[in-house]
Amino acid sequence: MIRSLILAGALAVIAGTAHAEEPIVGNWKTASGETAVIAACGGSFCVTLKTGKYTGRKIGTLAGTGGSYAGEITDPAADKTYSGSGKVSGNSLRMQGCVLKVLCKSQTWTRL
Repeated sequence: MIRSLILAGALAVIAGTAHAEEPIVGNWKTASGETAVIAACGGSFCVTLKTGKYTGRKIGTLAGTGGSYAGEITDPAADKTYSGSGKVSGNSLRMQGCVLKVLCKSQTWTRL
């Protein structure tokens, strides 16, 4: 009986861990004041604008785990795509886009 309880408890912990969301998932206020949503999509995370001039536009795809992510970020105003990264620290997300990994620009987003 005790063995069954221990096994059931271990399985519950494993199942809960497997379904835990990544820190990047959620709604974020961008540096320009718009709202972006980051959600799981096909093994990575899609960044889509929810408010502002470019509402509904996908502006990035990032992959990673544990708070550090890398992929592509699009500047919707210029319609240019850059190599990008994101790093979550508490309720802040530092987004960075780079050209040739030399010329980089970063922004800090805040979790809503």
